[in-house]
Amino acid sequence: QVQLVESGGGLVQPGGSLRLSCAASGSIFSINAMGWYRQAPGKQRELVAVITNGGNTNYADSVKGRFTISRDNAKSTVYLQMNSLKPEDTAVYYCNTVPSALDYWGQGTQVTVSS
Repeated sequence: QVQLVESGGGLVQPGGSLRLSCAASGSIFSINAMGWYRQAPGKQRELVAVITNGGNTNYADSVKGRFTISRDNAKSTVYLQMNSLKPEDTAVYYCNTVPSALDYWGQGTQVTVSS
């Protein structure tokens, strides 16, 4: 059974940094592009960063230049380094394949950017 477990969220001041981790079980990690998604209160879930199996990356305009996605295939883990955080980055962050799979959504990790 595939499982994705996110961690690393927390409360941070504007301008601060956080590093999120997503540990994947099962066989999906080696054959799929992986992505970080986020959902802010009252808003739809959005894809913010993608990394292919070959390491190519792409970012939403709102996070470009501030967030960096990476993956460690040996550990089946994908990371999201978030720098220069803004209050509008406040959301629950999830990882999933790209495109996303309904059965793979985990609990997510809360990121709150506030002074």
